[in-house]
Amino acid sequence: MPVMNWRSNCPLSCALDVLGDKWSLLIVRDLFIHGSRTYSEFSESPEKISTNILAARLKLLTHLQLIKRVKPDSHRRGNAYELTDSGRALEPLLMAYGKWASRNLNQFNPGMTRL
Repeated sequence: MPVMNWRSNCPLSCALDVLGDKWSLLIVRDLFIHGSRTYSEFSESPEKISTNILAARLKLLTHLQLIKRVKPDSHRRGNAYELTDSGRALEPLLMAYGKWASRNLNQFNPGMTRL
């Protein structure tokens, strides 16, 4: 079970301790888009997350009850992951990040897609 080293008791700091890394919100994004994902499906994302980082993030997000492990559909192998209610509560945050990036970063990355 992962041990959290909280930097402070500030709610924003605590949220960043969980979601402020490069990968956690991308894992949550993939679950919003696809509903459920297996380990191998996550590793096929265009961002190319390394397997050790993916395993650590899935373990952390599961421990913090943002995602849960479920049995996959019959045509997929291994475990699958889905968002919990706490994970689904991140939707407004993801949409706000996406809108902000579309408005403020598009000039630096004209090929940016929309959420």
